[in-house]
Amino acid sequence: MLHLRLMIPADRTEEVVALVESTVGATHLAVIPGASRDPQGDLVLCDVAREAGDGLIGALRGIGIDESGSIAVEDIDLSLSARADRAEEDAPGEGADAVLWEHLADATHEESTLSATYLAFLALATMIAACGVVLDNAILVVGAMAVGPEFGPLAGFCTAIVQRAPRLALRSMIALIAGFAAAMAVTVAFSFFMDAVGLFSEAKLDGERPNTGFVYAPDWFSFVVAVLAGAAGMLSLTSAKSGALVGVAISVTTVPAAANAAVALSYGDLGQTWGSSQQLLLNLLGIVVAGTLTLLIQKYFWSRQRERTARKETKI
Repeated sequence: MLHLRLMIPADRTEEVVALVESTVGATHLAVIPGASRDPQGDLVLCDVAREAGDGLIGALRGIGIDESGSIAVEDIDLSLSARADRAEEDAPGEGADAVLWEHLADATHEESTLSATYLAFLALATMIAACGVVLDNAILVVGAMAVGPEFGPLAGFCTAIVQRAPRLALRSMIALIAGFAAAMAVTVAFSFFMDAVGLFSEAKLDGERPNTGFVYAPDWFSFVVAVLAGAAGMLSLTSAKSGALVGVAISVTTVPAAANAAVALSYGDLGQTWGSSQQLLLNLLGIVVAGTLTLLIQKYFWSRQRERTARKETKI
């Protein structure tokens, strides 16, 4: 269940109440006249089944409540109510499968912003991965994958394509390109330092690396894994089951590929640099393709679900 807190002008209250009451899956409606000071007006509270939440939020935005007032949405971890149980049963679909497009757009907007924290995490992840590829240490490579924040802008770009949001697409692309460029530049400098103190060497980079050699040898398996991980990652963002996102980060070798390219570049090994760059681009492409297709399928499914619900209500 979701909890909605609406601050609205007093002359819009009846319209909003009627909209909430007509929404299948909405319950626990409360109106507190004059409780809102900024903006001046009334406070309307209600709960709505997650699968009906996107439709109600979209309808509220459609009548301009987000501009004349305020819409706040919170997840309810526990709701002990027979009315809530009935609301969830009446709402179409399953709550775990529901997509809150407004929440997704807001979340990806934040995650796809080029910030100091984003750059720091990506640079640190790439340097950790650099140590992993030089030492052929799979544990360090996996750790770097988990630290890397690059799925945020990738998800933002997929969302921008589906929602036709060019500003979000541009912001996400800038975060990806500038972020990886900065992280790789820092890792090149880090590689020079590690070589100077005798911890990195070209012999280690060119030696047998059975655990990490795949990061500069892209093949069709790389693309297949990226596609599967992209679909899983987008599902984890759009559904109530978000625990899989760490697994997605670990399954795709974007950061290790960037790290290997940076270290190889510091030694002038253009072959490994190019191979790692191909691996990086192949993984990014696979995630974007799969993530976008996943969102398009979800959008189609829920639009059809709402149409079926509307036809049933019309017959009744």
